[in-house]
Amino acid sequence: MGQASEFRIRSARTSDVPRMVELMEPLVVRRILLGKDLVDLYAAVPEFLVAVDAEERVIGYGAVHVMWEQLGEVRTLGVSEKWLGRGVGHRLLEALEQRAYELGLTQLFCLTFETDFFGKHGFEEVGENTELVAAEVYTELLRSNDEGVAEFLDLARVKPNTLGNTRMLKRL
Repeated sequence: MGQASEFRIRSARTSDVPRMVELMEPLVVRRILLGKDLVDLYAAVPEFLVAVDAEERVIGYGAVHVMWEQLGEVRTLGVSEKWLGRGVGHRLLEALEQRAYELGLTQLFCLTFETDFFGKHGFEEVGENTELVAAEVYTELLRSNDEGVAEFLDLARVKPNTLGNTRMLKRL
């Protein structure tokens, strides 16, 4: 059990959302993942990929969200506890990076506690005062209502919500 051939990655469907929520719940309770409203999860279905087992049961999930012309964010990446350590997260992240590349993105951002996992994939920690985008892009991004954009910009108003996560960035 647990061989790569025993699961595959595909685009998420609306019917996957209840199982994704079920898998997210323990991580939200442990404050590893930020909770998401159902309406937001359904709206984001086109951004999500899922890992499914041989019975098509969702065992992992993750999204890539476009933030700007060349910048995206890996969001809400998680794997069923029963499948941890079997390469599901790695394959999901690789598929999300491929999707980001196909969308024309050249940088991927994430906010995570799993710094070792993302570090193995080439993500690097971003310092507090690191200028991540040009000033004119920063000004445009400030207009966004998206909490992920606010977290990327490290705005004071979202600091209590980031749960102490580390900001990381990868160039594709």
